[in-house]
Amino acid sequence: MSLQLKRKVAFALSMGVVTTGIISFALLALNLGFSEGFALTWLRSWGIGYVIVIPAILLVGPRLQAQVDRLIH
Repeated sequence: MSLQLKRKVAFALSMGVVTTGIISFALLALNLGFSEGFALTWLRSWGIGYVIVIPAILLVGPRLQAQVDRLIH
């Protein structure tokens, strides 16, 4: 695996943790409030979101980046 590919995968994994954590926390807090069991529900939602978003970042990200590059150039 090339260094550039390793960097892209590491970035996707890291960005996935941060974004899914923030978004799942904010949406649960807004929609459910800080009720009993919030932390467990948040961690479950975070995990599900992470499993969904990583393939999306890895598969959709390069295509989207290519389209943005074409628009800018």
